[in-house]
Amino acid sequence: MTDNVVELRGITRVFDGLPAVRQVRLSVRAGEIVWVCGGNGSGKSTLLRLVATALSPTFGDGAVLGFALLREREEIRARVELLGHQPRFYGQLTALENLRFVCRMYGIDVRHALPALARVGLDEVAGVRASSFSQGMRQRLALGRCLMRDPDLILLDEPYAGLDVDARGIVTDLLADAERRGRTVLLASHEPPTEGTVHRRVQLESGRLECVGEFAR
Repeated sequence: MTDNVVELRGITRVFDGLPAVRQVRLSVRAGEIVWVCGGNGSGKSTLLRLVATALSPTFGDGAVLGFALLREREEIRARVELLGHQPRFYGQLTALENLRFVCRMYGIDVRHALPALARVGLDEVAGVRASSFSQGMRQRLALGRCLMRDPDLILLDEPYAGLDVDARGIVTDLLADAERRGRTVLLASHEPPTEGTVHRRVQLESGRLECVGEFAR
């Protein structure tokens, strides 16, 4: 048995003959908030999508929340939330309808939807269709989904993209909330997160895990 929420063993993902992630070995303990840093094209997004089972590894294996990465994908997906470059929502639905749909999908009381919108500053546009939202508003809606769902593992891929200075505080609040609840977070970003919000940093370069650093808390 292991207390690790994420355990990757030699994970490699190849696209058109070129490896995007190469022989990555990574362990993340329960309750850790880990910053995966690296420039564009370093493999950060691919790594998070592999952990979320949105992609399958070409080589290697691992486990997420104790479930086999290759064989127990549905069990992992039920317990993980991925905020990616293209937040998942339905443009023809309003912001509130989108979060209520998520509530019904995951067995959450629909009364949590409006407070979640308020936490990300979208309560005044709750009745507006998501298709009309700016990039920053879409990112806020995706963060509202994360806050409302309260998954065991949160994967944030460039969560600061499109957010103004004030809205960046929403990400900080999400990380603080995750820490209070003992949730685990992998935050992939080329931008440094707010000081004091992460426990550890790992560096990806050309798909390889180059270095690991601890942060004082």
